[in-house]
Amino acid sequence: MATSFVDKARISIHAGRGGDGAVSFHREKYIAAGGPDGGDGGRGGNVVFKVDDHMSTLMDFRYKRKYVAGTGMNGQGKRCTGKDGETLYIKVPRGTIIRDTETGAIMHDMSSGEDWIAARGGRGGWGNVHFATPTRQVPRFAKPGLPGESFDITLELKLLADVGLVGFPNVGKSTLLSVVSKAHPKIANYHFTTLFPNLGVVYVDDGVSFVMADIPGIIEGASEGAGLGHDFLRHIDRCRLLVHLVDVSGSEGRDPVEDFDAINAELREYNSELADRPQIVVGNKTDLLWESRENIEKLREHVESLGYTFFEMSAASHQGTRDLVKECARRLSELPPIARYEADYVKPEPKVDTSGELDIRQFDDLWVVEGPWLQRLIASINFSDYESRMYFDRILREAKVFERMEEMGVKDGDTVSMYDLMFEYKD
Repeated sequence: MATSFVDKARISIHAGRGGDGAVSFHREKYIAAGGPDGGDGGRGGNVVFKVDDHMSTLMDFRYKRKYVAGTGMNGQGKRCTGKDGETLYIKVPRGTIIRDTETGAIMHDMSSGEDWIAARGGRGGWGNVHFATPTRQVPRFAKPGLPGESFDITLELKLLADVGLVGFPNVGKSTLLSVVSKAHPKIANYHFTTLFPNLGVVYVDDGVSFVMADIPGIIEGASEGAGLGHDFLRHIDRCRLLVHLVDVSGSEGRDPVEDFDAINAELREYNSELADRPQIVVGNKTDLLWESRENIEKLREHVESLGYTFFEMSAASHQGTRDLVKECARRLSELPPIARYEADYVKPEPKVDTSGELDIRQFDDLWVVEGPWLQRLIASINFSDYESRMYFDRILREAKVFERMEEMGVKDGDTVSMYDLMFEYKD
């Protein structure tokens, strides 16, 4: 039974909620009136993606779809801050693209090997020690922690290979990979022997090597979902150089020129840039040309007229493989490094239903405003960004929060506390 290969997965990630602040007062023998000493809640744990070079598929995500980081501990007396929630590390293969499921936008490319924080934990709530003033010496309230970020994301594996082998099924791609590298792909004389991509490191000379990928055979209609190849076309997106193998033996009664044109058409249909990618064309299985060389000469004339380099080769008998490997190394030395995908995800403005309950309480000159929708709103706002702050102010005004406070008697200069946000009220 073939090993399962999974190169796409959908999961949901949830950073940890912040711990609640504590309401506590200092109590000690011989001290009659200890002040407030409630500590802050700990921050919720982050969700962090980490590259694991021992992973080659996204199989681990087939059955587990929900990932939740640790919750921050609540604050305690004696000004003790709660412990931060445990960070959740999610391991993925190098080359994994992380997308926002709803929009399809790229959030991050896990190619460099650096850890990436995908969802940040919620901030811990303030303990009552923060709310003590000369006129408010016994604050009997604290702040709850804020929720962490949550995302529905799609993981998409795009292999990191310098050279991609393309062509119809059974043209000798797996054989070539096994000859020029230490990879051991399954090889047999029938279509779709290769059910998932195989990688091999090709050593050319001292200090000169490259990674070659054997992509499952592509057939006509692959870009529209036919056959196996369409599932794996994404794996040649990053390849700097394509080696296009064509069977010139005529053993299956196929026309090499038609095969060559058909594969390039599928590449162009899937991604117009792929068909324009540097390409070396290889007429394979020359050891089976017992009588006529018509097929190979016809293919050579056709591809060279289009500006491609052409090689004759028999992977099975190792004829021409060394020359091909040297040419690949030479071409790669002139090409730019493997492409990385730039993030294009823009976090949307939070959609907040402000019709829910909102609790407004007054403690002398301090106004405490709390409510589930306000908590979600504050957790999603970046207060270091001007546009985000203006959006936050607009939502509060549309929800008539300030209007309600004015009706309750808020004065200019009073302090307004909304979770871990505090500001001075201005008329």
